Amino acid sequence: MLETGLIIRALMRNKIGALLIALQIALTMTIIVNAIFMIQDRQTKMQRNSGIDEDNTFYLTNTIFGQDYNIQAALHTDLDTLRKTPGVIDAIQINAIPLSGGGWSSGVQTEMGENKDAIGTAIYMVDDHAINAMGLELIAGENFSATDIQWRKSGQSTWPSKVIVTKALALSLYPDDWHTALGKTIYISQNQSIEIIGILKALQAPWNGWDGVERSMLVPFQMESKGSRLFIRTEPGKRDLLIPQIEKALAESDKGRIIRRLRTMEETRERSYQRHNATNKILTTVVITLTIITGFGIVGLAIFSINRRTKQIGTRRALGATRGQIMRYFMMENLLISGVGIFIGCIGAVGLNMWLVKTFQLSPINIELILFGIIALFIVGQIAVLYPARKASLISPATATRTV
Repeated sequence: MLETGLIIRALMRNKIGALLIALQIALTMTIIVNAIFMIQDRQTKMQRNSGIDEDNTFYLTNTIFGQDYNIQAALHTDLDTLRKTPGVIDAIQINAIPLSGGGWSSGVQTEMGENKDAIGTAIYMVDDHAINAMGLELIAGENFSATDIQWRKSGQSTWPSKVIVTKALALSLYPDDWHTALGKTIYISQNQSIEIIGILKALQAPWNGWDGVERSMLVPFQMESKGSRLFIRTEPGKRDLLIPQIEKALAESDKGRIIRRLRTMEETRERSYQRHNATNKILTTVVITLTIITGFGIVGLAIFSINRRTKQIGTRRALGATRGQIMRYFMMENLLISGVGIFIGCIGAVGLNMWLVKTFQLSPINIELILFGIIALFIVGQIAVLYPARKASLISPATATRTV
């Protein structure tokens, strides 16, 4: 307690320097805690399960330019060829790709009417092979049958009578118990009734930044369109070998169309989260840079303080203070400054997080992250002051007899 009192009195004689370091520590605490929180939030989003067998799937764009082209017959031929290819598990035509950034969406509701609250959902138009071709998990109900599949023409506004939804969409429609969604009639386009015949464990929408990214719906449609995508799932380990073979086979089988934009789901995920990765790298750089700057600031203040008190330190050494006691003095001094800075930083970190939660609809920061910030900055402070404290402990007792 006596040494603490001496330290406080010494700091009061150099209030500006100590205050500046405390504020620097507070700013660092505020920023790094929230930066790490944002990094963790993005990492969590990037690791969400898309519901698809991403390791073994890819897709391509089939663009038709031929005249008098029989789209229905050509699609059936393509799908039959793909499904019979050795190493291919299944294949489908699909209107949109999860996490790709572009797709279809609509609102569905549990009651008919214009004034009823609609819940947004991604729309995937597929046939009865979709669950197998995408590697989806059906956790309730049943799959489409071949007779459920309809042709959708350009501009068509009517919908099939059956759909399969994700668990997240079922939960949004029936918050009390998602199981009850099975067999229920819901409404799309305000007044068209559709029955939920199956529920998927997961299938993400094309837009990773959408708050309803887990809400998706399979609709039994095949599209009579000159521009469509074919989605293929292969046996494990065979995807990369089959991609060039399938591209070549499809291109040579029909000269009235172009096969292009072949892309794996892994590539799609990587492209989808490019901004997240870039932001995380920037935030990581900020955290490291601020920590280093704060460490150097502590070193600078300690060295400045030691240079000003060289004779005082020499006197203490002459009166019997050991090197360990001198080191402990400066380590304790830094501990007090860090404590003040970290206390202010905790208030700033919580305040900034409250603003981030309100502005960007993030989840609140957890206490573990604040504790991590407290411990980390205390450790940084002690490591930073270690060299100056050791330098002070090496001051000779004879320094006390020198005159300046």
